[in-house]
Amino acid sequence: MTPRLQAEEILREIGTRSDDDIDLAEGALALAALDRPGVALDRYRDHIALLADDVGDALSGKGVTLSDALNNVVLKSHGYCGDMLTYDDIQNANLMRVIDRKKGLPVALGILYLHAARAHGFAADGINFPGHFMIRIGEDGARLIIDPFNEGIERSVVDLRELLKATAGMEAELAPEHYAAVGNRDILVRLQNNIKARHERAGRPEDALRVVEGMLMFAPDMIPLWREAGVIHARIGNLGAAIEAFQTIIERADTDAARHDAAAIVQKLKSRLN
Repeated sequence: MTPRLQAEEILREIGTRSDDDIDLAEGALALAALDRPGVALDRYRDHIALLADDVGDALSGKGVTLSDALNNVVLKSHGYCGDMLTYDDIQNANLMRVIDRKKGLPVALGILYLHAARAHGFAADGINFPGHFMIRIGEDGARLIIDPFNEGIERSVVDLRELLKATAGMEAELAPEHYAAVGNRDILVRLQNNIKARHERAGRPEDALRVVEGMLMFAPDMIPLWREAGVIHARIGNLGAAIEAFQTIIERADTDAARHDAAAIVQKLKSRLN
């Protein structure tokens, strides 16, 4: 089986799993392989396993906390960092290239942290903070929010409020949803949305569509993704595929409003075929 077919099989299998059973790093590597179809996954799996092993070794030291171990291993020993100079480089969201280059976006670095922490039984989640991915880890009864992109620093409530105002406007205020845990499937969607957005800004709708179709492999029940696929198909003239995407929404949506909206769009698209 080619690496590309292997990656597609992994993603479709993830699409059948409950969120808690998703291997986040494996999913991110499979997504990376879609853009690097001739590159085998094994070397990257081995590296991610090494990171986890090294974190375990670090934790055996006296008085070493989980955040210390993660930062010392990922950032110091292995040399990872947030790519502040070329932040919009599309490679920063491809986990294979992040491992090759030792730098990436917040969500890509966060996935490495989450995998290494979870490998040793620690509670670790991404949080639903807008515009900048961070993780929450638990140890010794405490829960810390840390920022892998910015040297793994711990973020206080004051930090979060300042970051929120910087990204969402001075009127924005912290709310409970900004601390809510993000599911594994949503983290993978967030990773891929970075790539999709860069393709869209560069005027590459076919590439953006390819990213959306990759997301649908592991998130086939996410109605907004079917809508995005339908919209892009219609924009580039694939009216038959656009109709199929919106018909899928009619079949799978859980609200009458969503079904009626999709049905109206299907009728408009069919009229364009005549």
